[in-house]
Amino acid sequence: MDAAAPTTPLEPTARTRVNRGRNRAVTDRAALLELLGDGLVAHLGVQVGDHPLVLPTAYAVDADGPDAEGTLYLHGSVAAHWLRSSMEATVCVTVTELDGLVAGRSAFHHSMNYRSAVVIGTARAVEDAAERRHALDLIVDHMLPGRSATLRASTRKELAATAVLAVPLREASMKARAGDPVDEDGDVAAGVWGGHLPVRRVIDAPVPAADNLPCAALPDHLLRRPTA
Repeated sequence: MDAAAPTTPLEPTARTRVNRGRNRAVTDRAALLELLGDGLVAHLGVQVGDHPLVLPTAYAVDADGPDAEGTLYLHGSVAAHWLRSSMEATVCVTVTELDGLVAGRSAFHHSMNYRSAVVIGTARAVEDAAERRHALDLIVDHMLPGRSATLRASTRKELAATAVLAVPLREASMKARAGDPVDEDGDVAAGVWGGHLPVRRVIDAPVPAADNLPCAALPDHLLRRPTA
């Protein structure tokens, strides 16, 4: 994520407003940006012909991007039909982080601790060369912080084969759940164990490619990728 987070509150529109479980709605835009910073995979929903399609994609956020509330960048191949269908169309992008498994004292009260975001907006095809390079660098650095500065510049052929979509973060909502199960008093009194099992992402030590040259030292930035 680039630069400081906007201080404006998160104010969902009619399309993104949380209706069920409103007590779990998050209205702090900084929390939304923190979630988008923690996540690694976004799911993009788009109408393709006569049916909807949801696909995973890499992404990054520029909190000080061209859109007032921040810009969400997605990328894919220009040959992908789903991506062409997304350009200048209304799309839905979701990001979810699983933080725990909740063991209730009844099947009904089993749940998950999570943070999830929904973004709806018109996907803009990024045509400006400087913005495209910036967005692609952000996507690489979102996955592996500091990586883009160590790479050669993308070739014209590579850039021509890569499409970048920009979705404004204006229409967005977030929900979160944390902590213990919410059980019936009678079920608690029965003495069945309840609680939650924290879940976190673990990134193991880097595995070198088989064709690395002897001079190819492991860069420090690959050792600094945080877990979540």
